[in-house]
Amino acid sequence: MIVHPNVKINLGLNVLSRRPDGFHELETLFVPYPGLADTLEIVTGDDWSRTLAGLRERYSSLVQAVSPDGKLMITIARAEGVDWNPLEDLTARAYGLLGADFDLPPMKIFLEKKAPVGAGLGGGSADGAFALRMVAEIVGLDLDDAALASYAGRLGSDCPFFIYNKPMFGSGRGEILEPFGLDLSAYRLEVVVPPDIAVRTAEAYRGIVPHRPEKALREVLRQDIATWKEDLVNDFEATVFAAHPALAGYKRDLYDRGAVYAAMSGSGSALFGLFRQ
Repeated sequence: MIVHPNVKINLGLNVLSRRPDGFHELETLFVPYPGLADTLEIVTGDDWSRTLAGLRERYSSLVQAVSPDGKLMITIARAEGVDWNPLEDLTARAYGLLGADFDLPPMKIFLEKKAPVGAGLGGGSADGAFALRMVAEIVGLDLDDAALASYAGRLGSDCPFFIYNKPMFGSGRGEILEPFGLDLSAYRLEVVVPPDIAVRTAEAYRGIVPHRPEKALREVLRQDIATWKEDLVNDFEATVFAAHPALAGYKRDLYDRGAVYAAMSGSGSALFGLFRQ
């Protein structure tokens, strides 16, 4: 089975308070963006991969690992290299989560990372969520979206969104999701990923002062999009732009080129603009 996990953008991101569990209470609108995606293949242990030969042709080196129990082999390819333990990748952890509750057969994971890492687009979260669904479908597990989203929440705060993969209002840590009607059909979405700038989540939270905005996010999102430039805020921009001033220039450029609204996505460093069609 082969899929292409897409990334997301955040329309507004308010950090409301710090929780007793050490996480932050936030609210945001998750919106899928199909323009950037990875390639993920999962097969059972005795099946042949349809992507491995192509990966070997396109990449000078592949990173591979086998789980201690020998049930999972994972292969990751990325042009910039892979600087994390493949067995800690969210796709491998997704297999492990389901394997703790169900008798899974040995499997092989092949992941081609094309979406940027550390850009606030949730590429890794998408991989983990898609892997959960794939493993469940391959084995024939009777898990609906709510059950898969519950597992996804254990992988990461952004992961449950990718189970639904449609505009969803997120609260709590981002894992509490509600459908949100939003018509962006009159707009073109452009995502800009500045080269050589990656922002870790811990860095983005450093210096954040939680607060409740004057206007609730739901209220702002229902306003005319022309008002978003003044009212729709990503709280991480202040701290991330201070650490990486070049990002503010990319945002200005989006407005200079005619964007109706521009902002940083998630905790950075990617930015996006909405342009009228």
